[in-house]
Amino acid sequence: MADQRNSKSPEQDEISRRDFVAMTVAAGIGVAAGATADAQARVTETNVEIKTPDGTCDAAFFHPMTGASPAVIVWPDAFGLRPSMRDIGRRLAAEGYAVLVPNPFYRMAKAPVFESASNFNFQDQAQRAKLTPLMGSINAAGNPEKDAAAFVAWLDSQPQVDRRKKIGTQGYCMGGPLVVRTCASQPGRFGAGASFHGGGLVTKDPDSPHLLVPTMKASFLFAVADNDDKRDPTAKDVLKETFAKAKLPAEIEVYAAQHGWCPPDSAVYDQKLAEKAWSRLLVLFKTALA
Repeated sequence: MADQRNSKSPEQDEISRRDFVAMTVAAGIGVAAGATADAQARVTETNVEIKTPDGTCDAAFFHPMTGASPAVIVWPDAFGLRPSMRDIGRRLAAEGYAVLVPNPFYRMAKAPVFESASNFNFQDQAQRAKLTPLMGSINAAGNPEKDAAAFVAWLDSQPQVDRRKKIGTQGYCMGGPLVVRTCASQPGRFGAGASFHGGGLVTKDPDSPHLLVPTMKASFLFAVADNDDKRDPTAKDVLKETFAKAKLPAEIEVYAAQHGWCPPDSAVYDQKLAEKAWSRLLVLFKTALA
């Protein structure tokens, strides 16, 4: 007979899983923050509001306490502007950048809409029903370009931004295609873009993001999740060919990690590979935004 003392109900298993995720997230955030704690102490953080053609976007702005720095726009994933995205903005500012992290869902709600990605259950239809219209609000035709123009105009009016330098932009999950559209919308202003486990970069639609590459002047980093690559193994090859034809530098690598591995509050956060992707981001920005 099995030892009943060690058996767990499904509910207990779920609680244990959530506890493990919570502890992993906390450890990941601690490591990421601790690595640059002294530099982050010299970062200024401000909640700002930016006028756009469709309303007022709430956002977080991070920058070194002194001087003017190259600007970077961070497009969040489907869970929007929240503590973990603020951590990313703060950490990047500690590296010497003026960082804007907008609320991509401002047309529908103020941030944070979600406090953490780790609490989201994709099997919960009610939660999925909440997420779909939020994503639709930023992904509607023309909206990324309108927002990017407003963000650039706002950044270029800030004394903490070095307007002589190109702007960089990075995005996670749904933010990947937004990065491409952003760079294509103002090719003379953007010098670098980075997509971390971005989805829908290469599609059969006439408005597929990859078709915009010939209009850009930006160097790129694509950090691709292993399960995304298995789902669409030709996408990376199309990206490589497209950037090669456009004669634009692009680092495209498949990471042995699951979709969503970079944000520290993700249930599939992989600290080692997230740090590797971060190190490649810093190389890109140092080279392309100089």
